Amino acid sequence: MPATAANHATLDAWIDAHFVEEVRFLQALVQVPTDTPPGNNAPHAERTAELLAAFGYHAEAHAVPATEVHAGGLQSLTNLIVRRPFANGGPTIALNAHGDVVPPGEGWTHDPYGGEVIDGKLYGRAAAVSKSDFATYTFALRALDALDALNAQAPAGACVPLKGSVELHFTYDEEFGGELGPGWLLRHGLTQPDLLIAAGFSHEVVTAHNGCLQMEVTVHGQMAHAAIPHTGVDALQGAVGILNALYAQNTAYQQVCSQVPGITHPYLNVGRIEGGTNTNVVPGKVVLKLDRRMIPEEDPVIVEAELRRVIDEAAGHFPGIRVEIKRLLLAHALKPLPGNAPLVAALQRHGQAVFGEPLPVSGTPLYTDVRLYCAHGIPAVIYGAGPRTVFESNAKRADEHLVLDDLRGATKVVARALLDLLT
Repeated sequence: MPATAANHATLDAWIDAHFVEEVRFLQALVQVPTDTPPGNNAPHAERTAELLAAFGYHAEAHAVPATEVHAGGLQSLTNLIVRRPFANGGPTIALNAHGDVVPPGEGWTHDPYGGEVIDGKLYGRAAAVSKSDFATYTFALRALDALDALNAQAPAGACVPLKGSVELHFTYDEEFGGELGPGWLLRHGLTQPDLLIAAGFSHEVVTAHNGCLQMEVTVHGQMAHAAIPHTGVDALQGAVGILNALYAQNTAYQQVCSQVPGITHPYLNVGRIEGGTNTNVVPGKVVLKLDRRMIPEEDPVIVEAELRRVIDEAAGHFPGIRVEIKRLLLAHALKPLPGNAPLVAALQRHGQAVFGEPLPVSGTPLYTDVRLYCAHGIPAVIYGAGPRTVFESNAKRADEHLVLDDLRGATKVVARALLDLLT
């Protein structure tokens, strides 16, 4: 067996031998809630650091100042960095996964914080997106460390030393845009890796994703007694007019097609509506929160200006209605940087070897923190533990789960890819 193939086999064997431990690690992470909102995520970072310390890894704790955290709508946030240097002369490869997640919501048939394993699936909020990749990346690095220790005992010339370093970035602001997660670490010069792999799914390598614009639209009218509605201005009626205009736009978006495989067309979702005082009161204020997904070919400035125009024109058809429009989030689309080719090649090569089928390169309609690394010139890809589609994982729905065979396979793929890139 060639030396490289033997090393890959050694990594695989170590991961198989420690897989029960990896599952327990993931269960422990799922059992600490990180619902965002409210965004009290520092306790999870503390627990993660404790678990990593048991493996011999020191996790640097980078607490974001409370003023910044509260301004971002969160309660507490601590990002973690683990640095594992090998010999000089190679790249620094970062592995990033986020621990924050939306609240579980209704409809669960399993405890969302239980981490139950049933029929080869681990259930729990963030089991798939993306506490799973806390486990993938940690145990890929542990396997690499075990191989490095074995090679250190081998006769001179019998092994190729690892050169470079690996960093684990475990962050907690993806749901709110990532600016207090990876964005904060990068802005403060706490990391500047050469390459990045970020949380994803096991059966494809993602190199592009949609952008996202989130806005809050407040529709102001005039409250009045329902017995004399002519003395008021119905904000809800104005909001309905705005909603109809937005949904008409959403239909038109279906005619705008992306050229990136895996990404279809732009779309818009109104995810939250609040308003009114009581059943016998003409609504004086209604608040809409909307999410506009932008394909990589779109210009965010033009998209936002067009949405504002549509909203203003629709409101103009209702005398007495006034609107305020506030941008909540602007996440740019991810476009691949040329330097990501070694990452793509390594992951595809080992993905096919481990899973027995080719891993396509594609885009995803999600938006992720990866865009923040690429904005700093760091070539990146999205790859980790999970199914072929977000829908299959039940991410952001009841009974989110991870197929454990995907966790095992992705851990092997990442460990093998790191070995190739560091030798």
